[in-house]
Amino acid sequence: MAGRADSTVLAGARVVLPTGTVENGRVIVEGTRIAGSAHEGAQTVDLTGHWVVPGFVDMHNHGGGGASFTSGTVDEVLTGVRTHREHGTTTLVASTVTGEMDFLAQRAGILSELVEQGDLAGIHFEGPFISPCRKGAHSEKLLRHPDPAEVRKLMDAARGTAKMFTLATELPGGIESVRLLAEHGVIAAIGHTDATYEQTVEAIDAGATVATHLFNAMPPLAHREPGPIAALLEDERITVELIDDGTHLHPAALELAYRHAGAARVALITDAMDAAGFGDGQYQLGPLAVEVKEGVARLVEGGSIAGSTLTLDTAFRRAVTLDRIPVDDVVQSISANPARLLGVYDKVGSLEPGKDADLVVLDEGFTLKGVMRKGDWVIEPHLG
Repeated sequence: MAGRADSTVLAGARVVLPTGTVENGRVIVEGTRIAGSAHEGAQTVDLTGHWVVPGFVDMHNHGGGGASFTSGTVDEVLTGVRTHREHGTTTLVASTVTGEMDFLAQRAGILSELVEQGDLAGIHFEGPFISPCRKGAHSEKLLRHPDPAEVRKLMDAARGTAKMFTLATELPGGIESVRLLAEHGVIAAIGHTDATYEQTVEAIDAGATVATHLFNAMPPLAHREPGPIAALLEDERITVELIDDGTHLHPAALELAYRHAGAARVALITDAMDAAGFGDGQYQLGPLAVEVKEGVARLVEGGSIAGSTLTLDTAFRRAVTLDRIPVDDVVQSISANPARLLGVYDKVGSLEPGKDADLVVLDEGFTLKGVMRKGDWVIEPHLG
């Protein structure tokens, strides 16, 4: 690990900018930010043969490094944050899972302090306002309808740091809750839902803007009952989350989403749980027991997929090398789009002067070699 150089020029790499990829490009870092020009005597790092891309932004993540954002101590949460940071995620939203309302309010208080300290970018409440028909790895006995008063309780507990709620908007109170969230600038995400096509359209018209892990935990696309998938893919107001880990989605489903929604409406996420960056074994996801085998997390009881063990550097490499998605499109989906949704694109999500010096160095095969956050090397590239 290395500290900050006051002035550093990263030279010779393919640099992915909002306008496209620049061959033999330069990124100039001054203190914690990207600069437009370098001071005399700036240190130069030769990154010939490498890529420099913006730091990744993960808007749906439950933990990592053996630590849970839903139940871990502050130190454990920070362990999870560091684990994902070492895999290129320089901006991260902590996602909770279904629990008792008082417990979730308490967790919101703890996590909000880490947002205020700058360690997290916000809180995402996934559950308890979801459908028992599509509960996935959530405890059915703790599920409840999305009562706007209870949604407001969690918003208040988060003290302005709540960024997103995943809701089954077809349930009683769903549409009213969407309107409440939209009025307060919080993302209403449709997910873990059994909604029809028409009910999904109604929720979008009410202000929903995100599809939580599209295809997963919702009715499949059918020719007479197109369900939520068709409504979410066709509407320009919706950004669709995709988990590119080889388990949650068939490559054809991922391609369908990219072709129909376009890169500007895709957010690549991890939906990671504790085992991300840690390994196989026995875990807890909220109150439910999870077993991770060969990197796939499933509930011990019932076998439902229980989040992922994905990190975004793996998602990036897979998207480019296996799914053949253009690098510029992947950068848009993994950095710029989630940053815009979270309201932090003025600071992160692209390599532009004035923004935080958050970036990832990848080799020609798109394997991570370096990570910088706010001008500090989290992982310093060793290029010899």
